[in-house]
Amino acid sequence: MSYVDIPLAGSSGHTHAVTALPYNTLSPVEKELIINASESGVEMALLEEGKLAELHYQKNDNSFSVGDIFIGKIRKMMPGLNAAFIDIGHRKDAFLHYTDLGPKLKTLMKWSNGVANGSINTHKLDNFKLEEDILKNGKVDHVLNKRFPLLVQILKEPISTKGPRLSCELTLPSRSIVLTPFNDVVSVSKKIANPEERKRLQTLAESIRPKGFGIIMRTASEGKKVQELHEEVVQIMGRWQEIYQQIKTVNAPACLLSELDKTSSVLRDLLTDSFSKIVVNDKDLYADIKSYLQSISPEQVKILQHYTGSKPVLDQFGITKQIKSSFGKTATMSSGAYLVIEKTEAMHVIDVNSGHKITSSDVEQTIFSVNLEAAQEISRQLRLRDIGGLIVIDFIDMKNVEHKKQLAKAMEDFMRKDRAQHTVLPLSKFGLMQITRERTRPEINLNTAEDCPACGGTGTINSTILLTDDIERDLQFILQSRPKSDIQLFVHPYVDAYLKKGWIFSSIRMKWFWTYKKWIKITPDAECHINQYRFYDGSGDEIRMNG
Repeated sequence: MSYVDIPLAGSSGHTHAVTALPYNTLSPVEKELIINASESGVEMALLEEGKLAELHYQKNDNSFSVGDIFIGKIRKMMPGLNAAFIDIGHRKDAFLHYTDLGPKLKTLMKWSNGVANGSINTHKLDNFKLEEDILKNGKVDHVLNKRFPLLVQILKEPISTKGPRLSCELTLPSRSIVLTPFNDVVSVSKKIANPEERKRLQTLAESIRPKGFGIIMRTASEGKKVQELHEEVVQIMGRWQEIYQQIKTVNAPACLLSELDKTSSVLRDLLTDSFSKIVVNDKDLYADIKSYLQSISPEQVKILQHYTGSKPVLDQFGITKQIKSSFGKTATMSSGAYLVIEKTEAMHVIDVNSGHKITSSDVEQTIFSVNLEAAQEISRQLRLRDIGGLIVIDFIDMKNVEHKKQLAKAMEDFMRKDRAQHTVLPLSKFGLMQITRERTRPEINLNTAEDCPACGGTGTINSTILLTDDIERDLQFILQSRPKSDIQLFVHPYVDAYLKKGWIFSSIRMKWFWTYKKWIKITPDAECHINQYRFYDGSGDEIRMNG
């Protein structure tokens, strides 16, 4: 990797080295999954190259997850919205729009009603006659009948005051394939690029596809043998048979088939050869995951670990600190540049800020480097927080047209890791980028503020776990810009004690000395707020950090 100086307007004459991002954003990355089980639920942290990329949380009482299949009752039609509200047992009626009914709605209703009244006595669709497709632009009250129950699948989990969103286009996924009842379409994931492999999988899919079902070959099917994929088909057909048996006996509203628990579904959708570690702190969950891995990927059982340490598992792997630094209004990057993330009623707005005002001989190139780093961090933030809807990004202004094209291309590449449907538009003439991103679960919005220990717990402050990182980032910048100057640091007495605590050779101040070959004089100052710090040079003049 090459290093460049970051230049920005209004600088104080200092330079700061920052690593320019590589353009190959699609190479495999090492992944780790850290799982923290507690009485309230299970928290899963996905790390990519050591950085927190996704957070998943499953409450123990969550019974309405994406993929669950229900038999529901039509509560009321809404012709104005061209939608219906369905009772599936949630406190809020679920929403079903006409566009989510699917073309095979009449076939679905014919089959489910036939199973319920006993006229259909098998789960197989070999001899089942399909009905004609419904109109693409029809009316909901022309195709649904409140007298009959309806087979539906959760498309989006309940969010805020809204109930679940439903679909009548059923999908039955496993790790490598997805079966779709009542059609004969065969497709292969676009992420499988090799034309010969695509052709092989297309032919293979036709040979194992049950009659009356479509089949989608997922990315994980690449390289799989026919026997492995056939076993998955048999497994899925067993789940379809469960749905068939339940329809014969239950009354709407009722859950017919619950998705895998969150842990298993995350593993099913994310597990690849690039996983190096799966760590879980609960003995029973460890046994469940081990059993599940043995069924879907026996060769990866060896990467599963049962954590028994005394520290909380999320603290042990540095995840708590990453959560504190990643959530909140601002997110700081390694170069000192930072993002400001604001949520409005209609959209999310992200502003890219340069951090320290610095100069260099090549202003355009280094602004481009900062924007590239910001694009990578933004793609991570969207996944991590599961931000949906319209996102508007205000990058640092660039004059170079080629840089603008390269930034848009880089953002598209960074976003390819994101499993949510999304669209990335190029930079507008005002330097703004628009992204639309689908969300299927509530946005993760954690409050990282803490009670202030210096004010009797009556106020809050930004997370103190990040304070030493901020101090060291500024210290590094000062030492690069004025390497011969003596440095004095003034901090709150609490922070002074923390920086000096431990054996003389293991304190944070001593680690700074070994790293930077410079002794930093630290002085307690009761006038400093607990999250405030000031640097002074050898002449007693304050070194102001522009941000």
